[in-house]
Amino acid sequence: MDDPGAVRVVISKPDHIFVLDEEALERLLLKDEIKDRSVVVVSVAGAFRKGKSFILDFFLRYMYHTEKINGNIDDWMGTDDMPLDGFSWRGGSERDTTGILMWSEIFLTTLPNNEKVAIILLDTQGTFDSESTVRDCATVFALSTMISSIQIYNLSQNIQEDDLQHLQLFTEYGRLALADTGKKPFQKLQFLVRDWSFPYEAEYGEVGGSKILDRRLQISVNQHHELQSIRKHIKSCFSEINCFLMPHPGLKVATNPNFDGRLSEIESDFKECLKRLVPMLLAPENLIVKEISGQRVKAKELLQYFKSYINIYSGDELPEPKSMLVATAEANNLAAVAAAKETYHNMMETVCGGAKPYLNSAHLETEHMRIKDRALEQFNSKRKMGGEEFSENYRNKLESDLEDLYAQFKLHNESKNIFKAARTPAVFFAIAVTFYVLSGVFGLVGMYALANICNIIMGLALITLITWSYVR
Repeated sequence: MDDPGAVRVVISKPDHIFVLDEEALERLLLKDEIKDRSVVVVSVAGAFRKGKSFILDFFLRYMYHTEKINGNIDDWMGTDDMPLDGFSWRGGSERDTTGILMWSEIFLTTLPNNEKVAIILLDTQGTFDSESTVRDCATVFALSTMISSIQIYNLSQNIQEDDLQHLQLFTEYGRLALADTGKKPFQKLQFLVRDWSFPYEAEYGEVGGSKILDRRLQISVNQHHELQSIRKHIKSCFSEINCFLMPHPGLKVATNPNFDGRLSEIESDFKECLKRLVPMLLAPENLIVKEISGQRVKAKELLQYFKSYINIYSGDELPEPKSMLVATAEANNLAAVAAAKETYHNMMETVCGGAKPYLNSAHLETEHMRIKDRALEQFNSKRKMGGEEFSENYRNKLESDLEDLYAQFKLHNESKNIFKAARTPAVFFAIAVTFYVLSGVFGLVGMYALANICNIIMGLALITLITWSYVR
């Protein structure tokens, strides 16, 4: 810990479980000069082997230069023969970074308002390598997005539709863990497009990046609903979204196995763009302090957020992410509907089930409304993917299903209405009593023939009543 270096604060286990190195984090974040400072957290995430660690080392070079600056800040890139040190990086096709790494030296910088803040740099495990599951990728990306105030989404050559779909999946996984309160859960998203090959369409840098970003996130009337949904979701997740286009660093960088980061072997276009990109993110006037629910986060508080977030992802509280967010959201919402329907059914059984007595209609409807509200509340409170607009369709379906269930309970309750059930035997009983009285009257006046007829009818009525009761 004496010499600056990358510290693995989130460790990726072989069984695809992520564990927090609390001891290492405490040593980094609870230093006396750091712990009570507001933090700026800069993270780089994206597919593996696309140069995330390489670009982060230029961030380090800038931060070290500004710490001991004695002259022109423009010369922060150093001499042409300086190897590039810092986060581990190398050429090749196999992954190099696993878990989440934090640079051990936390930089102190003074903002234009004279507040001194701590700058933390994070490097993340690349997504979609041959050893990581979709859950691994989603967890690392979501964790880094939740922790960072500036999330750099490192892409190769272009912003493609699958990049947006992956971003939607990963940010939704993070938003779900944060139990969204309706506000935008994340702060700044910086698309960084590497090896941009079309400067004739959009020039290198932030201006060209803005053009491309506007095109990719544009929502049109004729666009498919799914494509509109992806773009709405991304815009709703981040307070600020930018894009920067970077040229290819050169064939010497890409094909030389002994390349060690010397500026002399990097193309001049790439170096010029670096000079604009890095200060654009890390200069004091451009820094974004980490906030959660509108409150600035201090270094010692960030430690607790790390602990809370890693606990969420190590448990079963969140659904397993799939390759497509829509499939996940659909299954997640259907499960919430099923659970709410089960709650409604069980509670109604205790009110008017088979062994329960008849309830009058007004009382039954009151109980239905109370239990229905309880089931809908359970559905609303359950963590669901897809956002409010997506879940609204499932809520409507749930309400319709609950009304159908109520109709069944209502019919079952009516079948227990003793007064309705007694209408048929009451008629035969009334006939028997009436003719019994008539038989007595006719007997008193000596009209025995009519009295006998009344007795026969009374007997038939009683036999019918007994038969009906036996059948019921």
